Amino acid sequence: MPRRRYLFDPPERFVAGTVGRPGERTFFLQARDGPRVVSIVLEKVQVAVLADRLRDLLSELERRGIAAAQAARAQAADDTGPLDEPLNEAFRAGSLTLGWDGDAERVLVEARAQSEDGDEIDPDEDDDDDEDGPDLLRVLITPDAAQSFIVRAARVVAAGRPPCPLCGAPLDPQGHICPRRNGHYVN
Repeated sequence: MPRRRYLFDPPERFVAGTVGRPGERTFFLQARDGPRVVSIVLEKVQVAVLADRLRDLLSELERRGIAAAQAARAQAADDTGPLDEPLNEAFRAGSLTLGWDGDAERVLVEARAQSEDGDEIDPDEDDDDDEDGPDLLRVLITPDAAQSFIVRAARVVAAGRPPCPLCGAPLDPQGHICPRRNGHYVN
């Protein structure tokens, strides 16, 4: 099947969100531009790492004196709305890539699909012109939009189950079998 490319430069909205109850949530990255909505599935840890790396990227840009990054911290909008409908999974993300386009002063976020066998595909070995490569979501956002993404992603990740104080694994309402307690339940 030929590769699908979803390109947004810039999107009207780029957010992380979830569907489901804590412990059973599905995490999405979603980009919208007018009536076009693309949603990809990813893991909770991928959302957390993406937000963390975006924060590091903006901090580095600010340290280097990039004016757009310096203004982003004060102007971050708080997007609390639900994910846009229709919520159809385009693909499951295997790898995420960040970058900075200095000419356009935009942050580049790319998500590439997992391979058919579930392995991650090395983005350095993937040729964008290859019609048989993995599906791709490429989003170019302003530093303001990146800061807004960071704020929302942190809130989405924190809204899950509380961590076990001993091992850090998520606690179910009835507790969990904790390896630090030698297999005994922790409530």
